Amino acid sequence: MATLELIDITQEFKDGYSLRAVNLTIDQGDVFALIGPTGAGKTTLIRIIDLLDWPASGRIIFAGRDVTRSKRERLKVRRRISYVQQRPTLFSMNVYDNVAVGLKWRRVPRSMIRTRVEHALELVGLADYQKRDARTLSGGETQRVAIARALVTEPELLLLDEPTANLDPVSTERIEVILENIIQAKQTTMVMSTHDRSQGQRLANKMGILIDGEILQFGTPAEIFRSPIRKRVADFVGVGNMLDGIVGERIDESLVTIQINGNALQAISDFDEGEKVWTLVRTEDVTFSLSEISTSARNTFNGPITRMTPVGTLVRIEIDCGFPLVGVVTAKTVSEMGLEIGIRLFASFKATAIHVIHRYSQT
Repeated sequence: MATLELIDITQEFKDGYSLRAVNLTIDQGDVFALIGPTGAGKTTLIRIIDLLDWPASGRIIFAGRDVTRSKRERLKVRRRISYVQQRPTLFSMNVYDNVAVGLKWRRVPRSMIRTRVEHALELVGLADYQKRDARTLSGGETQRVAIARALVTEPELLLLDEPTANLDPVSTERIEVILENIIQAKQTTMVMSTHDRSQGQRLANKMGILIDGEILQFGTPAEIFRSPIRKRVADFVGVGNMLDGIVGERIDESLVTIQINGNALQAISDFDEGEKVWTLVRTEDVTFSLSEISTSARNTFNGPITRMTPVGTLVRIEIDCGFPLVGVVTAKTVSEMGLEIGIRLFASFKATAIHVIHRYSQT
């Protein structure tokens, strides 16, 4: 059963649209990540889902009931949703009372309040913080208290708006572990917005790419990161290699050649000869070697290294093989192979590693 359905949701501000005909279905138990750059409309959509703001048009269906315009229905539904804001505000009281406040407003019996609050604080690793003044907490601790406060009411839908955007790496990791524990316990359906692509991949089973107020692609993280259907999605998820080409002759029922700057790639595609396409190859699917080796990969090219860029523990290698081709290797591999600018490398990748989309898929 769908917990939440958004049908043609549009939001309009003075300077234009912030959301354009957004359609989403979130099933019970889903962990849905709304991914997009800053200013894409993520917070606007989260606030509409929480029924804090009215959409300019469209419908919101919660657990089968249309709650878009009925103030009475909206009030009932909001008590079944918890929302953790990007910059949560805690009350000027101790941690226990901050977590308990929602239950007190609901007039839950005191004994039950204590049981729930203690369980929630245990879940977020703050069991010993009950008497701490909330105003003395760090940013990461504040976020953990806000999550506990959201969970203690046992919501059917938990909303998180950029839950780690303002935190240091250690605090971010702690929050992600907490969210993973919540997910594994299957306590609630979850919708989280984030600009952190890897965070969405780690935590979610479904994902939507929101850019300029539009959901450009919806699916599993694997589907979106391996098979983006638009160039802007490919750009955002970091495919690495986006080469413009033209489909050449067909080799067999599934295999075609693609002409790129006078070079022929072999790819799996059902596009017809002459069609203009984007050829997408993820950097991790490119294998480098100092000499040509026997491989099952149908695509092998060679050229000099033109750029080397450290990225954490990895190094991004770009070679010029008639077109720019990028792959990644470890820093250890760079040292062992003696890689530097100008050295010629062989690069190979399989036909199945190539994802092909129409070149008109600019948006």
